[in-house]
Amino acid sequence: MGDTAKAIDDLPTGAPCHDRNVLEKRLVRKLDLRMSAIVILYTLNMIDRSNVSNARLQGFEKDLHLEGQQYATILSILYVGFIIVEVPGNMFLHWMERPAIFIPSCMIVWGVISVLIDPSYAEVLVARLFLGFAEGPFLPGALFLISRWYKRDELAVRTALVSSGIVFSAAFGSLFASGILSGMQDKLGLAAWRWLFFIEGGMTILVAVCAIFVLPDFPHNTRWLTPEERTLAISRLEEDNFGKIEKQTAMQGLWDAVSDWKVWWFSVAFMFQYIAQSFFAYFPTLCATLGYNTTTTLLLCAPPWMFAAIVAFAVTWYSDKKQKRYKYFVVSNAGRFLMAQMMAGYLVLWGWANNTFAREPAKRAVTIALMNGMGQIGNIVGSYAWPLNWGPTYRYSYVTSIAVMVVSTIMFGGMYIHLNHLNEQIEKNERDTKDSKELQVPIGFRYVV
Repeated sequence: MGDTAKAIDDLPTGAPCHDRNVLEKRLVRKLDLRMSAIVILYTLNMIDRSNVSNARLQGFEKDLHLEGQQYATILSILYVGFIIVEVPGNMFLHWMERPAIFIPSCMIVWGVISVLIDPSYAEVLVARLFLGFAEGPFLPGALFLISRWYKRDELAVRTALVSSGIVFSAAFGSLFASGILSGMQDKLGLAAWRWLFFIEGGMTILVAVCAIFVLPDFPHNTRWLTPEERTLAISRLEEDNFGKIEKQTAMQGLWDAVSDWKVWWFSVAFMFQYIAQSFFAYFPTLCATLGYNTTTTLLLCAPPWMFAAIVAFAVTWYSDKKQKRYKYFVVSNAGRFLMAQMMAGYLVLWGWANNTFAREPAKRAVTIALMNGMGQIGNIVGSYAWPLNWGPTYRYSYVTSIAVMVVSTIMFGGMYIHLNHLNEQIEKNERDTKDSKELQVPIGFRYVV
């Protein structure tokens, strides 16, 4: 803490304002503006990932002559790539220390794959597998990036901001798809759903190139920070973590993550939560049960996700303000009948996970990737939970979704109880210990629950 205080006292004197609070607010605003680019990137990520769901309403299955569970296999094969690459991807990002290059590069690759998809079952299956390899590092990398810049009481709402691409893609992606699917059929002799892949993939490539010049790297190596801002960006995180952040190798981070049972508990709980949220990929299909044409169905997909975005920002903002996580997650899951607003609880969970493993960046990089990678097992299972022969009511699918939601809520509740117990133990140790060097964590540190 002494080093931190000295760093602040030694801030350069050439800046127009030297007040710590004013300077910090200016830095956070600057970061927020830059980080907001991730909203666009994640929106395109989810649009590219879910364009198969929209294409399904415009002859995708018929053109590829899909039968039985082949459509579900096309959905699920994507997540195999996620599981394989997410942990190595975040370890590489921690070593490389250049997210402004790494994340857009992944985007360019998946944009090219989307453009090159050919209309046959085997080729689409292979393309979706490689799409998973390209897209896999994106979300863990983006979450790790924001965790390297923001304090614990800022994380949940920023996680909601960068992850709001999920709800924006579900809302505006459906609107965008409705225009392409209704207006591009048989243009140049191609099906409308192929134009959907061409246009969305091309947009992704263009935006990714621009993102290289917008996104930050990490506090110590971002080029567009002033020396004053760089010192403050580093020191404020040291203060939030109650001490200097030790540099670890990627392999040290891997070992620390896999040897911590809390990481595995979070990971398995995320897996059940992802199954509960599996209706995301089938939302256009579920809306189609209302009996409207393709354009109207896609337009009807938008309002629930717009409402979900409002709820998500409100819940995560209040969660940050109150420094509470689990209770707001439970409230979000309790509103299951609104479906799309479950996203609010999902975003709170990521803020909670980042808070719980906030002190070791290398470990956090692996932890985020491992949690999301394990979660993709849930996405694979969930891809088979909404078969057509269970429609149009899909009652068995809903029962499955609600059952696993209860399991995930109970598991996260167990972690909530455990972290509360750890906080009580930390407080007791601080009272009883005369020498602060004997404490396992810095004085004042508490887990956010």
